[in-house]
Amino acid sequence: MEAKIQFIKGLDEKVLPDVRLTRSKDGSTGTATFRFKNPNILDKTTAKEGEITGMYLIDEEGILETRDVNARFVNGKPEAIESIYIMKSPEAWDRFMRFMERYGETNGLVFSKAS
Repeated sequence: MEAKIQFIKGLDEKVLPDVRLTRSKDGSTGTATFRFKNPNILDKTTAKEGEITGMYLIDEEGILETRDVNARFVNGKPEAIESIYIMKSPEAWDRFMRFMERYGETNGLVFSKAS
């Protein structure tokens, strides 16, 4: 199974996100901020598919989900989706990183550390 991201269950998001990671110094918690610029979920043709109910990170291990999903508007039109996924344990961080590794392989993404 390929790793994928959905906002409406059953409808894969095709736009690749910019993902920013932060982690506490002791490694016990972390956050991942996803930013999708002009995602297909905001396209008028996808409106009939249903409402955005969260962000679902789906891979062979299962589903990670967050309800923290917000739209960014410019001149009254939706331009981007931002979503925050919070990891509350080292195990949750490791699970998220496994998802991102699979998602990166599926979509040709690379990880680069902040300088």
